[in-house]
Amino acid sequence: MSPLDYGVLVATMLGIAFYGMWKTRGQRTFQDYVKGESRVSWGTIGLGVMATQASAITFLSTPGQGFESGLGFVQNYFGMPFALIVVAALFLPFYQRLKVLTAYEYLGRRFDGKTRLLGACLFLLQRGLASGITIYAPAIVLSTVFGWNLDLTILATGALAIVYTVSGGNTAVSITQKYQMLVIFAGMATAFIIMLLRLPAGVSTVDALHIAGGFEKLNAVNFSFDLNERYTLWSGIFGGFFLSLSYFGTDQSQVGRYLSGTSLRESRLGLMFNAVFKIPMQAFILLLGVLLFVFYQFAPAPVFFDRATWRQHVAAPGGEALQAIEARYTVLVGEKRAALEAWMKARADGASAAEIAAARDVVRAAHTRSEAVRKEAKEALRAADPGVKVKDSDYVFITFILEQLPVGVVGLLIAVIFAAALSSVAAELSALGSTTVVDLYRHVFRPTSGDGHGVVMSKVFTAFWGLVAISFALFARLAENLIEAVNILGSLFYGVVLGLFLVAFLLRRVGGTAVFTGALLSQATVLVCYFTLDRVGYLWYNLIGCALCVLTSALLQPLIGGRSPGRPASPVA
Repeated sequence: MSPLDYGVLVATMLGIAFYGMWKTRGQRTFQDYVKGESRVSWGTIGLGVMATQASAITFLSTPGQGFESGLGFVQNYFGMPFALIVVAALFLPFYQRLKVLTAYEYLGRRFDGKTRLLGACLFLLQRGLASGITIYAPAIVLSTVFGWNLDLTILATGALAIVYTVSGGNTAVSITQKYQMLVIFAGMATAFIIMLLRLPAGVSTVDALHIAGGFEKLNAVNFSFDLNERYTLWSGIFGGFFLSLSYFGTDQSQVGRYLSGTSLRESRLGLMFNAVFKIPMQAFILLLGVLLFVFYQFAPAPVFFDRATWRQHVAAPGGEALQAIEARYTVLVGEKRAALEAWMKARADGASAAEIAAARDVVRAAHTRSEAVRKEAKEALRAADPGVKVKDSDYVFITFILEQLPVGVVGLLIAVIFAAALSSVAAELSALGSTTVVDLYRHVFRPTSGDGHGVVMSKVFTAFWGLVAISFALFARLAENLIEAVNILGSLFYGVVLGLFLVAFLLRRVGGTAVFTGALLSQATVLVCYFTLDRVGYLWYNLIGCALCVLTSALLQPLIGGRSPGRPASPVA
């Protein structure tokens, strides 16, 4: 990167961080540190909810997902708008009426202490691990840009996230997220425009989309009923609905965003902002990945997008075999580009449909041959180093940024990735720290501790979870595509957590012991099924876990007996 790029990056990051610390100076009360000052407008809530979910993984991994598989991943979000409507109508009024600091505090009031602890512990386990993946994503950027050791980069990135989060608590997170999202929107729009301008002369946007369609990259909806298919219309609507309902309704990293609203109306409007704009945003980022695919059909494409890892193994003993593979790949890429130009010429010259289809088939056959060599390269890398991560789609977008964008814009795009990382990690660590203090430490060990002690312990536990996230991040390279890894991890736990809340809201006769036992049995069943069954797409586990928890709790209640010791007040209208 040039000095100008470094300047843009440093100025953007430090400016946002120092602004958040300045705005939260003098913050003293435990309520303000954990929940915020309850004066946040709907626009800030909406951007905060979006920023918490849109981590650096979104802007590194989602374009790679689009590059590799097309628009189909957008189906993952089809159930989200419906889920946000339910959260605004059902969950939010209960939380606002009872003035809870965390979502799991509600479970304690509705059921009992052990059910509150179970909900909190499931959240802490899932979100603690997921935050490790969130830290790992920007570490890829630093490692690639500066050539640093990846493990040391993870440690440095995690330490920065911890300092940023501990300094300001939930208020600092809410204040800075709207500015981080503005940086993100500006950066992604810039990358999209430059992508179109970088296409070869004579290849219009319509041509690029036609090429993408010829490779089946624009197939956004899959109507298959096959449960083994990861992304279908049905898994997105039903599995995605339950995933989003649990994430937005019960995950403290999101609940904390909208509980800081000035009123129920402001919080609801913030959620509806995401219901309207989240799917278009994800489709836009995936489309950016699709255009990346088209771009690299014309531009010289690496045989392996993690360039640092490839160069390291090429220079090692036995690297001649990798060089030979790369040479064959270069030849095949040239053949594919010639076939692609012939296909475009047939379209431009008004050839018959049969001739155009034949030219397209030649291109696809050439692509199949080149992809076979890419697969061979990955197998050779794995043979040379079994620990290497050979799924390189997470490196596609960063490769484009570093090699194709002009001076100054590179710094902006790197700032985008770091803004997203700090925004999401700060929200996660803040939620982990506050949940540990409110639902474990204060609830079990020090129920009479004062505000000052509560703030100190929140900072301590926030730092603790940051260290846990760093530890897990050191193993994240073993995961597949990062955006999928986060959703898989959430799907294994979110369904059961959602079941706890739906029983609390809807099954008034079910008590704490029955729902506690039902949740444990359901969680064990989900984990066993995931690790033993290969024919169920992971999104379905959100529905399975939720349904099992609700059904098992209802069936156990007559056998176990007992009622919930408390019945919270009805929600406001």
